[in-house]
Amino acid sequence: MTDIARRGTARTRNLELVLGEVDRRGPLTRAALAELTGLTKTTVSTLVAELMAAGFVAESGVVRGGERGRPGVAVGVSGARMAALGIEVNVDYLAVCVVDLTRSIRLRARVERDNRDTRPVDVLRDLRSLALDLVDQARGLGLTVVGAVVAVPGPVEDGLLYTAPNLGWREVPVAAALDLPLPVDVDNEANLAALGELWFGGDEPDFLYVSGEIGIGAGLVVGGALFRGVHGNAGELGHVVVEPTGPPCRCGGHGCLEWYAGQDALLRQVPGGLTDLVGRLRRGEQRALGACASAGRALGIALTSAANLLDLDRIVLGGVYVPLFPWLCPAVETTLAARLGRLRRSVPVVAASRLDGEAAVLGAAGQVVQRVIADPGRVGHVV
Repeated sequence: MTDIARRGTARTRNLELVLGEVDRRGPLTRAALAELTGLTKTTVSTLVAELMAAGFVAESGVVRGGERGRPGVAVGVSGARMAALGIEVNVDYLAVCVVDLTRSIRLRARVERDNRDTRPVDVLRDLRSLALDLVDQARGLGLTVVGAVVAVPGPVEDGLLYTAPNLGWREVPVAAALDLPLPVDVDNEANLAALGELWFGGDEPDFLYVSGEIGIGAGLVVGGALFRGVHGNAGELGHVVVEPTGPPCRCGGHGCLEWYAGQDALLRQVPGGLTDLVGRLRRGEQRALGACASAGRALGIALTSAANLLDLDRIVLGGVYVPLFPWLCPAVETTLAARLGRLRRSVPVVAASRLDGEAAVLGAAGQVVQRVIADPGRVGHVV
């Protein structure tokens, strides 16, 4: 058993360097790793052996790349021993997933339920049970879950969910309330959804991700990294004002985007569930088509401001906007074109998320994986 967390600082940095290269470029031979890192081949071999013993990497086959054309045995990140737990609490569902270090989804669970105006202690108790069940299932697959991140529908400061207006929650210590037997962090669901789209949905390095649920959030990815703002609260798109004299919002303002383009706004116009709405859209019912067009125009107005401020080239619509995309997108694009056309040669490309409704929970698990790869010493003692 190898405890890489107790090694010297220089050695720890070298382990991080080697594991990072394997993650970014692998599988790689030891010779290729030596060339990429500038370390000696002997040092690389020792480091690889230690990472293999700890379960971070495994030999993945024979490839060309050894000295003088001789084949070398490549190593890649291993998905056999360690995993991350992604957790999400949202207004109308709970979700949990297990992702291994190769970012492969090994387990997932989702429960549809209305969490509005329900005591946090009751919701988080049920979420804890759901999470522990997947941890047990992961153990049965030979996986040790080394950490978790919880996605929540509101701004987070120092691990505290400051406010979630659509849940009716304020200043909730989510991680402490969950009381899971592993390290747990908490982050905003739109930020994590943007990271999920980055890591699991494609290879675009710059985009604005719009998370359409009962609330509307956004996450900005620039150069392959999330822009959080000074206090970590960037992206509260749902509370951008699209009509100053509009109806009151739960946030205390008036005429917020959520009132016009959130899931509840659509279902106020077309009673029923989201599945019913999609069915009516497919049948061409005018009331449903009008509701989507109205929501698309409001969304387009808010996104015009974002595009002017941030100089966006790509906007990704996620959450409930994915099944609604064929009917919602035309109004968004038309509004963007009308409002930006005189200022820019081109308007942002509008695309649907490739992850359907799983972006946030996958981003939560992916954040744990990123941290493990960046600092393997943090978890070396548990394997």
